Amino acid sequence: MIARAGTGPLRRLVVLRHAKSAWPTGVSDHERPLAPRGRRDAPAAGRALAEADCLPDLALCSTAVRARQTWELAAAQWGTPPAVRFDPRLYGADVPELLEAVHEVPDQVGTLLLVGHNPGLEELVLELAGDSLDDALDDVRTKFPTSATAFLSWRGSTWDLLAPGTALLTGMTVPRGKKPS
Repeated sequence: MIARAGTGPLRRLVVLRHAKSAWPTGVSDHERPLAPRGRRDAPAAGRALAEADCLPDLALCSTAVRARQTWELAAAQWGTPPAVRFDPRLYGADVPELLEAVHEVPDQVGTLLLVGHNPGLEELVLELAGDSLDDALDDVRTKFPTSATAFLSWRGSTWDLLAPGTALLTGMTVPRGKKPS
């Protein structure tokens, strides 16, 4: 399937799955923090966004602790982090709920970062991407692990025009931080 060419400015949606989380006993799923590996990988994700020249104008982030910590550690890698909205709808969201949040983004936002959870994020990327560069779609279909970052581009005058099959998946990466020596 080929992404339909839209009109309007080029927009980018960056989808970041939270970094690796811990599973402490007696802690609710929503309150689970990042594991040590997640604390290494989240800054690597922030650096990867900077290196890809894909820093967001706005971030939408799940309210879950592991997503918030991923956001904080990634954004700390940039000189001036953008505004962030912590949205409880993104915790455990499916594609329609994720799209609803994206459709509410102000028109002046050119690059949006969405920080959340699987399976919703993976399904969103697969739903929106009408095509991809290289093997990016196959990579997402194979696995969208913690810290995975998908880069989608599309043209539209407003965010509420983003629809299934209208974006081009330009890449997918899984940034990993280095273990301490």
